[in-house]
Amino acid sequence: MFLFLKPTSTQIDKFLESRKTDKFSYDAVGATHEPSPPAGFIVDHNRQLLGTGRETFEKAKKAVRQWKMFKVPGLDLVRSDTPIEPGRNVALFAHHLGFHSLSSCRIVYVIDEPDRFGFAYGTLTQHVEIGEERFTVEYHPDSDEVWYDIYAFSRPGHIFVKLGFPYARHLQKSFAVGSKSAMLRAARE
Repeated sequence: MFLFLKPTSTQIDKFLESRKTDKFSYDAVGATHEPSPPAGFIVDHNRQLLGTGRETFEKAKKAVRQWKMFKVPGLDLVRSDTPIEPGRNVALFAHHLGFHSLSSCRIVYVIDEPDRFGFAYGTLTQHVEIGEERFTVEYHPDSDEVWYDIYAFSRPGHIFVKLGFPYARHLQKSFAVGSKSAMLRAARE
């Protein structure tokens, strides 16, 4: 949802409440778990080496649980204390070109394996994009390396995003760069 004025805390609360019964805005829910994305979407895949060792992996897992990958300029995660659990909703608040946007997502699945941790969320009907994004941290015992991985498929979900498609792609790429930097900082704290 695009807004000309920054929403108040009450407006954000009402927005989140209204999303509780919302549906996903796409059919391929969970497709970031599959090796190939659904047709008709743009795919982004970004990786960042965070360091080495189990200690770095544990720090990276903690950072994901605390949503630190969203510590990106121009973007705020609403309710950053939301537990990483399937079915939980979150909202993203962004400011760009004099507009504000408030978008909603729902956690689709969680990955909690000995050497891999993360989750994917999908867009709900009140999101400016349509698609799914997966955030994982991985420990590779053979090399002792810890990696942050962002994998997403998307397409415009709002007329403003369609009209400003090159700028929307720029914002998506900027988010990936900022998110990788945020995770690198978190893993080194």
